[in-house]
Amino acid sequence: MIGLLQRVRRASVEIDGRTMARIERGLLVLIGIERDDTAARGTRLLERLLSYRVFEDDTGRMNKSLRDLGAERGGLLLVSQFTLAADTRSGTRASFTPAAAPDEARALYTGLVSEAQKIWPGTGSGVFGADMQISLVNDGPVTFWLEA
Repeated sequence: MIGLLQRVRRASVEIDGRTMARIERGLLVLIGIERDDTAARGTRLLERLLSYRVFEDDTGRMNKSLRDLGAERGGLLLVSQFTLAADTRSGTRASFTPAAAPDEARALYTGLVSEAQKIWPGTGSGVFGADMQISLVNDGPVTFWLEA
């Protein structure tokens, strides 16, 4: 399972002009689900997202995680993005062979969002398979590719 983590000052997801979720300071994470992914990998990815140190401490070093900030000071926005699982090593068109089948990916993504909402109050999410417009102000910029 892939998580493209972006430290943001704010981020939102819209569908058909309607805001589905919005966060202020926190993490926007684009989620890619591959063929062999499992719910256990989703749990591992979520743990890494909450614990990954991307926020600055008093000395300006990236030593703080979402857990260190607390839910009231750091939001989490999860958005499914199957294109992260693309094979782009050759040619001029991506192959999506590595991506999980839609029904499997939907179940894993929905489970990940549900687990995140239980652990991290205020977690927002996009809608699996929807045509979404994502707005963000990347803080830094800081972006990391995490795999679980």
